[in-house]
Amino acid sequence: MRTPSAPRDRASATAAGRRDPGPRRAADYLIEEELRAAGAQAIAGVDEVGRGAWAGPVVVCAAVTTLSPPPELPGRRGGAPVRLTDSKLLAPAHREAFAEALPGWLSAHAIGAAGPEEIDEFGMTEALRRATSRALSALPRRPDVVILDGKHDFLGRPWRVRCEVKADQRSVSVAAASVLAKVHRDRLMAELHPGHPAYDFAGNAGYPSPAHQSALAEHGPTPYHRLSWSFMDDLPRWRHLKKHRDPLAASGQLTLM
Repeated sequence: MRTPSAPRDRASATAAGRRDPGPRRAADYLIEEELRAAGAQAIAGVDEVGRGAWAGPVVVCAAVTTLSPPPELPGRRGGAPVRLTDSKLLAPAHREAFAEALPGWLSAHAIGAAGPEEIDEFGMTEALRRATSRALSALPRRPDVVILDGKHDFLGRPWRVRCEVKADQRSVSVAAASVLAKVHRDRLMAELHPGHPAYDFAGNAGYPSPAHQSALAEHGPTPYHRLSWSFMDDLPRWRHLKKHRDPLAASGQLTLM
């Protein structure tokens, strides 16, 4: 699975002969305002990155705002400002700029992660729940409500959860979490690159780019790879390293088969 490529700005897309898709949707506070009207005070937006990668951790950010207007970035050549939205809809330079501005603007934020060992041992859903709980528990105040992006509540008790499809485009809190989680994880993966340059972690962030797949076939998995994943079945020289979870084992114990 490849990471989505960063969208080009509207002017360059039009110049290339493509249809101008119009302005990107900016996140707003409609979800947060509805929760505040129902009595919630501390509202944490949560988003994750790295769920579909073959290497590296899954990273979660929890972000809490004061419901004040979020920071904006200057538009290109005096154009409309760049507004906060899902990190996948922002160019890398804009993600980096927002990641510098958001911590000083948010009332609180925290990062949680689960590494490849936990993903292998417990599965992605449980690893994601653990990473999210770590991020939420690191906030200075326990949130009254947690906004999750998507329609599946993988978090559960004791947290009060509100699931919203495309929350990373609709909720300022979740959009902020999306940007901070993405930039944090990209930087982590870039730090692994010098020790394993053939895999191009700095370029693909652990997702299966052609260079990554070629390096796996030639050199095998690194300590940062998720050895229980199905891509291991496609590596004849390294298939013996695949880890298998026993679905009946309460501990999620791994075996080599």
